[in-house]
Amino acid sequence: MNRVRAQVGADWKNWEDWMGRPVTIAVLDTGIGRHPDLQNKVVLFRDFVRQRQLMYDDNGHGTHICGILCGSGAVSGGKYAGMAPACRLVVGKVLDEQGDGLAQHMLEGMEWVLERKEQYQIRILNISVGIGNLHEEEKERALKNMIERLWEQGIVVVCAAGNKGPANDSISSVGGSGMVITVGCHDGNFFKDNPRRCETYSGRGAFAAPVRKPDIVAPGTEIVSCNVRIQRHYNKILYPYVAKSGTSMATPIVSGALALLLQKHPDLGNEEVKRLLTYTATDLGEPWNKQGWGMVNVRRMLEE
Repeated sequence: MNRVRAQVGADWKNWEDWMGRPVTIAVLDTGIGRHPDLQNKVVLFRDFVRQRQLMYDDNGHGTHICGILCGSGAVSGGKYAGMAPACRLVVGKVLDEQGDGLAQHMLEGMEWVLERKEQYQIRILNISVGIGNLHEEEKERALKNMIERLWEQGIVVVCAAGNKGPANDSISSVGGSGMVITVGCHDGNFFKDNPRRCETYSGRGAFAAPVRKPDIVAPGTEIVSCNVRIQRHYNKILYPYVAKSGTSMATPIVSGALALLLQKHPDLGNEEVKRLLTYTATDLGEPWNKQGWGMVNVRRMLEE
């Protein structure tokens, strides 16, 4: 994460500079496990898959995402701290141990987030799930309508572009709405010799679409974050972190950046947030349907 923070302009040493009022981020994913870097971060948990009461993550994807968002970096001495270490989490488990899920669970999770918006002051919803073509127009329409409801109620929805690229119009089906920030992945000059670098499979927008997508890109190759399978052996902590790749990892980098923005400027509306994010991005010189406005630039965004 040190590499990522430097790349996106979030590498200052004094985190207190942007530590205004902590922002609450909702995460709909595979859940969240117990990890020292995520201690005391979760203010609410709900399991839509098995209706268990205690928080858990039987896949690891959600824990990794939460670490990117707000991990303290305690085990690594700050090296693998998340983007916005002060933020709080509301976590809904909507995906099973395989990382698969039902549209109904996602819809229930979104409704749950909306119902608890005021109580927990939720400002951002992170969906690191590339929802592909469901081949069911009614379900796709329901998901898009729900996302737009969340946006209209003041929750910034940040969604992964999906990993079905690089073909034209390969972006996640729910990522095409204008009322969502759709995140693709690109590592800039890093991993140029890696044939599996994330830009090679990041979902791309359609050239003729009425809304240009993705909106923004962020690093997504070999992102190191919290490992749900962490082990404790006597006084040692083993395997505390793991590297994962994809637009799923790029998405919380953007969500975390927006949490910093909203900590500094809590009264910003969604359109202002989106405008500041996109207008301050770093142009990578890539086609629009691949990079959107460019790479998220946190320092420039916060200094506007």
